[in-house]
Amino acid sequence: MADYTDEDLDNYLQNQVDLRHRQVLKTVEELQKVINDLTTEIGTRDGRFQPITNSGIHSDNIKDQPALVAKLATLLRGKCQINPAIQVLTPTFILISVPIRGLMGYKERQTRQWRYYTLSGTRLLSPVREPEKLHQWLELESFHNPAQEWHDASVAIEGDIVPAKVVNVFKEQLKAAIKACSLASKVSILETGGSVVRVAVETSEAQVEVELVPTVEMVNCWPKKARWPRLLKRWPSAERARCIKSFGFNLTATSNYHWLLAFSRAEQVLLECIDEDGGCRRKCYRVIRQLKEDEWCPGPKPAITAYHLQDWRDLRGTVLRLAKKLHKCVSQRYLRHYFVRGYNLLKYTNTNQLDDMAKKICDFLNNPGIYIH
Repeated sequence: MADYTDEDLDNYLQNQVDLRHRQVLKTVEELQKVINDLTTEIGTRDGRFQPITNSGIHSDNIKDQPALVAKLATLLRGKCQINPAIQVLTPTFILISVPIRGLMGYKERQTRQWRYYTLSGTRLLSPVREPEKLHQWLELESFHNPAQEWHDASVAIEGDIVPAKVVNVFKEQLKAAIKACSLASKVSILETGGSVVRVAVETSEAQVEVELVPTVEMVNCWPKKARWPRLLKRWPSAERARCIKSFGFNLTATSNYHWLLAFSRAEQVLLECIDEDGGCRRKCYRVIRQLKEDEWCPGPKPAITAYHLQDWRDLRGTVLRLAKKLHKCVSQRYLRHYFVRGYNLLKYTNTNQLDDMAKKICDFLNNPGIYIH
């Protein structure tokens, strides 16, 4: 068995992991400017959408709550280098949330019978599919005085805000914005199936694929179906958990009928404050992520992305323990969602890719020194 030393691990962090981090930051900086120009133009055409710079502490949904803004800003000060709307899944595949305006004062309503429609508004007699555990129905009545534009038939049917219709409106505005911003040579809309908007963006480093997702940001509330995991001895503290839950969650337009629960602010704060107890979780996460992208699951759209790895005092031993845990999850094809514990993040992942990745992780565990050098 080829093992590795602490010195090998430090060299790996400096020569490969840190280099990748700098390259990704450069790409994200270029990408952020392009997407912000486009979403700013879209916002001038349709007030229901906001620029991506209006995410997180800059969101309209949180500006009237200065105490919450100050709390979030304090936690992230000097730590967060990337816009909270941007999630780097791989160096060439990035998810960006486009904040929605005009839906404030959310209150979770009692579960009712689910309704399904064609996009033209015809009600279907039976559900086309059962809702997943991460899915949420969204009604206009869930919000305090929603903007009149959200009552429009272009996005709502019988009081239900339909994500597929929202995505269609956004996509049409995106086409016009690309032309208005003279970005046709740099940005092109990709053909996709379902309610997804993806664009290819040319950067100085490489072409990057970006998924743009209209997102409703909910603050000062936490969904009933999301249960905070059992607190560990050191991290995070019960006080920190309560604080993070006050930042709320998101509902994202990623399917025809149901809005998808997302916890980007909670995940961001957890990651940025991950070593406040003196641990080495961030270094471990970055090593595992680098190995995933270079060795175990390379490519622009891998079976396992950075999102799956978000779910640590001896760095060397911790890397191996986390790799073993990831191997178990991939082999069993089951990775529990951090907040919605009954949801399997690998449910729709290609099983052949998972089996291939499990073999590669097993090879690493048998001879880690070959990979970390």
